[in-house]
Amino acid sequence: MPRYSYMGRPLKARPEELEDHSEKLHKALAAAGMGSRREMEQLIADGRVSLNGQIAKVADRVKPGDLVKVNGKVIRLGWKKQIPRVLIYHKQEGEIVSRDDPEGRRSVFDNLPPVRSGRWISIGRLDFNTEGLLIFTTDGELANHLTHPRYEVEREYAVRLIGALDAVQMNSLLNGVELDDGIAKVDKIVPAGGEGVNQWYHLIIKEGRNREVRRLMEHLGLTVSRLIRVRFGPVAMPSRLKRGMKEELPEEEVEALLRWCGMVKTATDQRRSDERGESERSEPKRPEAAPGKVGHPYRRRLNNKGERQ
Repeated sequence: MPRYSYMGRPLKARPEELEDHSEKLHKALAAAGMGSRREMEQLIADGRVSLNGQIAKVADRVKPGDLVKVNGKVIRLGWKKQIPRVLIYHKQEGEIVSRDDPEGRRSVFDNLPPVRSGRWISIGRLDFNTEGLLIFTTDGELANHLTHPRYEVEREYAVRLIGALDAVQMNSLLNGVELDDGIAKVDKIVPAGGEGVNQWYHLIIKEGRNREVRRLMEHLGLTVSRLIRVRFGPVAMPSRLKRGMKEELPEEEVEALLRWCGMVKTATDQRRSDERGESERSEPKRPEAAPGKVGHPYRRRLNNKGERQ
């Protein structure tokens, strides 16, 4: 309930009254770069997150001033929306998209620059023998928008086959074939030339299943000799990005990516909106007074008493 001074002016709300500034705990952790929303939900469910000294629950909400710890380490949650960092990387064959590998193989995370707070989140994966475009971000919400199946974000691949696809095989790929984990299909496939038995094709899929392109071709009795991801959603791999090279996107390109995802109109507009929201929360609008009831209730009683006398 809003508080008023004796002159009827609104006072600043107490921190505990700022419920409209609260956020779901798993979403706040993802936005802080700790991982995807699904990963954060699992982290909370496993009892590895505490909120104000208590073991957190998945349904918990967090607000400014709350103490959040993950595995005993204090996590700083950013309440002002900032431009996330986005980095593109040309993955090489022989690298894994994981931080931990019992076999000690090279990881794509070994080549990434350090992050002051949070961590790099991989947007999608590529298997050990596949090269091409990988996108990393510090924002879990952005990663969710680009990878969640309901958004059906396109992935474009250049694939080299030992042998050529005939019309019947291409139609079956477009219509869908039955794999171990359900029906899979490509949305578009076009020949891209080749020499001898090695034939190149460009194809587009909208799923991120494990080894999906290779399994589709194996189902048709063809072998993939090389596989390169050349585009993920609106982000295409530039020709200047050679194997093992990385490049951080400038702010205007990150803003364009956010607009494409429908997250914000522009990052600048989002910052302005956040600033306006903070101003409104710190000084709530004074409710319209009923006729004859102006000022603090205590002052009105005094005035009314004087009028009766």
